Amino acid sequence: MSSSIGNKDQITDATLVEGCINDDRKYQEILYKKYAKKMFSVCKSYARDRDEAMDFLQEGFIEVFKKLENYRFEGSLEGWIRRVVVFKSIDKLRKEKRYQEVVKAFDEKGVSLPVEFELEETNSNSKNKIRELVDELPGKAGLILKLFVLEGLTHKEIAEHLEISEGTSKSQLNRARTLLKTALGK
Repeated sequence: MSSSIGNKDQITDATLVEGCINDDRKYQEILYKKYAKKMFSVCKSYARDRDEAMDFLQEGFIEVFKKLENYRFEGSLEGWIRRVVVFKSIDKLRKEKRYQEVVKAFDEKGVSLPVEFELEETNSNSKNKIRELVDELPGKAGLILKLFVLEGLTHKEIAEHLEISEGTSKSQLNRARTLLKTALGK
């Protein structure tokens, strides 16, 4: 089912999605190459190491291709792919029971970052420090902060996926903000 594809940079998301849904390997390859690097960066936020991040990426894209027919063009394709990849990564963590280990490790520590803090406007050292602080947040606070700020999920979506209440999501986000403000001296 392969077709001739012209300039890959001029392919619309609609054409790309349609080609992937029709199992056209060329379109699937284009989609993967277009978003894999960004999604790998996302996966690294949830993984222990590079190999695990690569596993998350591969599993995430398998899920993307399975669910692509459900994409409704209501937001950006990149944002939709990002959510699928993030949820698949979290599912894998949960299945490996590492999810509970991560939550327990967060509980035993306790540091954080304000949502208002703009990562794009900071230098590389500041970004690394912030990432470290977020990774050290207690409980589900760090994960909720990442999902809310970096992934743009609502408290309802976070609650459904993490199997917690919306109130817990909100309180953990506020806890994360407070801890990060304190850690950053703001």
